[in-house]
Amino acid sequence: MVNTPTTARTITRDEAWQLLTEHTKSPALLRHALAVEAAMRAQARRAGEDEAYWGIVGLLHDFDFEQHPTAEEHPFAGAKILRERGYPEALVQDILSHATYSGVPRNTPVRKALYAVDELSGFITAVALVRPTKSLSDVEPSSVRKKMKDKAFARAVNREDIGNGAAELGVDLDEHIRFVTESLKPAAAELGLKA
Repeated sequence: MVNTPTTARTITRDEAWQLLTEHTKSPALLRHALAVEAAMRAQARRAGEDEAYWGIVGLLHDFDFEQHPTAEEHPFAGAKILRERGYPEALVQDILSHATYSGVPRNTPVRKALYAVDELSGFITAVALVRPTKSLSDVEPSSVRKKMKDKAFARAVNREDIGNGAAELGVDLDEHIRFVTESLKPAAAELGLKA
């Protein structure tokens, strides 16, 4: 259970998962949510922050995307749903912040981390999936950087966001790739990968 930073409203991981699966049916989008959750939990541990809360932010950040995939709708439709269901405004704002066009500043550690791991988590997963072993252990920063140059590979992933995310966290891109890759290993089976 998570007591969010600005309210006594308790949110469980099960409640967040139920909301996600109510609005998201695509296995790829569900795997993405799990990857971002794992990366956010690792970021929280490293920062000494609330791991459960950061994980829920990661799990729910794209819950509305399947039904509202345009920049005009996502993540605004999700924010409306969260508010209607009584989710805390802090969570709503943290989720909104991952969209560069939302107008919500990335001025807190959780917001910077979400932006930094979102696109990268998906990209690392894609890199691992094309490896013969499908193992995260075979993903190196150099292989991720090489694939980033191939615009046809995982073309939906915004490469600029990957670089900007690491810069906003104040970490070297290779270090960030390594850290996020490691953070995905506990969730490898759920992601269709090997650790």
